[in-house]
Amino acid sequence: MIIRKAEASDAPSIATYLLLAMEDIIYEFIGQHNHESAKSFLLHFVEKANNQYSFQNCFVAEDNGEVIAAINIYDGAKLHKLREPVAQYINTHFYKDFNPEDETQAGEYYIDSFGVNPNHQGKGIGAKMLQYVIETYVHQHGHSVGLLVDEDNPNAERLYLKLGFKSVGEKILVGKQMSHLQVNPE
Repeated sequence: MIIRKAEASDAPSIATYLLLAMEDIIYEFIGQHNHESAKSFLLHFVEKANNQYSFQNCFVAEDNGEVIAAINIYDGAKLHKLREPVAQYINTHFYKDFNPEDETQAGEYYIDSFGVNPNHQGKGIGAKMLQYVIETYVHQHGHSVGLLVDEDNPNAERLYLKLGFKSVGEKILVGKQMSHLQVNPE
């Protein structure tokens, strides 16, 4: 397995795996509880440049030529700029006033979401991707890396804590209480 920077051609796989982690949030964003609409929405942005879900902000895990996982990470200072095309699209296509809470901020690289192909879950791939991001952003470049975890997902939180994340507070995202975790340079 290799972990590499994503390419535009990876967009269908990226959208599929990111949606595994954020399906309920995307439903809330678009105001529809429809898997195909949510996937279409996410794919629209993953395959385009300069937005928070863009392939430009993703890394993928590839095994035998197949993308089996994806992680989406970007500079928290750029959240509003990266979110702007998403907000405009939602306002125009879903006739919904889109103004969610800020899930990140300047001073951290934010893991927006990541997912692993269900056929490859339980093999440590998610942990390897997180370790790769921590090594690259925290240890090599001296940045803080943060993420939000739903308080109803203690298994995910245990994994993050085991990998070195520490609680730095709480945030609300689309009405859900989330723990804000970070790994910081030493």
